[in-house]
Amino acid sequence: MRLVFGLVLLAGIGLAGFAVYMAQNYIGAYETALVQARQQTHVSVPTKQIYVSARPIAYGQEITEEDIRLAPWPEEIMPEGIFDEETPLLTENMEPRVALRAIDAFEAIVPSKVSQPGGSAGLTHYLKPGESAFAIRVDVASGVSGFLRPGDRVDVYWTGRVDSRDPNMPRGEVTKMILAGIRLIAIDQNSEADTSGTSIARTVTVAATREQTLVLTHAQSTGQLTLSLISQNEDGEAITTEVDQMSMLGLTRAEPAAAPEPVQREQVCSTRVRRGAEVVNIPIPCTN
Repeated sequence: MRLVFGLVLLAGIGLAGFAVYMAQNYIGAYETALVQARQQTHVSVPTKQIYVSARPIAYGQEITEEDIRLAPWPEEIMPEGIFDEETPLLTENMEPRVALRAIDAFEAIVPSKVSQPGGSAGLTHYLKPGESAFAIRVDVASGVSGFLRPGDRVDVYWTGRVDSRDPNMPRGEVTKMILAGIRLIAIDQNSEADTSGTSIARTVTVAATREQTLVLTHAQSTGQLTLSLISQNEDGEAITTEVDQMSMLGLTRAEPAAAPEPVQREQVCSTRVRRGAEVVNIPIPCTN
C-alpha cells in the first residue's frame, strides 16, 4: 500500500513539474512574440524627434526648458512648422517665448501657439499689416448670446434713423449690413480662443482695416450695431439691401400725387366808360 502511495506521489510531482515547464515555455514564447511585434510596429511607423510640451502651459506663460522636451512623433501625422533639433524652440542666447494659447501636456508645439522670441501675448500678434483693433459694445442680444470666441468671423449690421427728403430713399429706422466677415481677436479682455462655458460679453474686439475702422466708429456713434456669427468657410460678401419698416412688412409707398394742371382761363378785355356820375366796364374784343 505504501509502495502504491509513493508511486502515485511521484507521478503527481512529475506531472506538476511538467506542467510548470510547459507553462514557462508558453509564457516565454508569448513574451518573445510580443517583443517582436512591438519592434515590428516601431519599425513600420517612421517617427521624428520634435519638441512637445512636458506639462500644461497656460496662456501668456513664459516657456522655459523645463516646459518642453524632445519626443518621437509619427511622420505621417506631423504638424506643419514643428520645432526639432535643427530648428530648436529655445536656444541659449534666444529671448524668451510666451504661449499664445493654452497648451496641453505632450502636445506638439507649433509656431501658431508660441510667440516670436521676445514677443508678447498681446493683441498686436493677431493683427495683420494694415489692420487695427476696434472694440464694439455688445450685449446678450447683439453679441450672439455669449457664444462668440476669438477667431470667429461675424457680419456687422447697423440699425439707426435715416432722415431723407428723397421720396425714393428709406426713412425712419433702417437696418443695413455695413461689414462682412470681420475677424474677432478678443472677447472682453480675453484673446484666448480655448475658453469653456458661455459668458455674456460687454465688448468684442475685431481686426479691421483703417477704412473699416472709420465705418465702425461712425456707425457706433449714430446707431446700434448687431453681430451675426457666420461659418469659417463663408465668403463674407456684403449685401447692399436696406430694410426699413415698410419693406420688412412687404408694403410699398404710395406714389406722390401729380400736381393738377393749371386751368387756362379765357382772356376777357374791357374798357371803362363814364356815364354821368357812374363808371361802367364794357367788354370789348381783345386784340393781340
